[in-house]
Amino acid sequence: MIAPNDLPGFILAAFALAGSPGPANTVLAAAGAAFGLRRSVWLGAGIISGVLTVMLLTATGLAGLILALPGVAPVATAAGVLYMAYLAWKIATAPPLQDTSTEARPPSFGSGYFVGAGNPKTFAAVAALHTGFALSPGNAWAEVVLKLVALAPVLVIVNIVWLLLGSALTRCFRDPKANRVINVTFAVLLILSLVVAFAI
Repeated sequence: MIAPNDLPGFILAAFALAGSPGPANTVLAAAGAAFGLRRSVWLGAGIISGVLTVMLLTATGLAGLILALPGVAPVATAAGVLYMAYLAWKIATAPPLQDTSTEARPPSFGSGYFVGAGNPKTFAAVAALHTGFALSPGNAWAEVVLKLVALAPVLVIVNIVWLLLGSALTRCFRDPKANRVINVTFAVLLILSLVVAFAI
């Protein structure tokens, strides 16, 4: 049974938390600018899958058990930082879209999954959503399913918006030098958003 009073609040909070600037959304916008909307769709799908996995692990209590194992949390944190730094470098060095002489590959589904699941903002946002709202009081499994079903379309909408924002910049700045500035700017923003996420 759904708690109707909590569902709108959950959806609004999900939009606010998922849509606010952070490492994953910066990667999406940067990929949209560097590679275009169509070539970045798999990245977005990977991010969505990663976030939903974190929600599933958090809601079932597995995330807490895994991170409580000795040495797991610092290793996972270091891996996340290193990988996002690699993505920042890849975005900064991506060639302009009109440069057909290069075959630069956009970040993949797997890259997106790692960004979604290994992002510190994801864990904070998912924990807030899970503990702040009860969609099916008294039924733990229904609670997990309802939250996954409610969160998935929110993530789809948010990711599309961030990809469109990035791809709009690419359409506005077709000049290779301007695209380089945009790509480097997004790369720097990604690093800064990562620093802020770990500082909170």
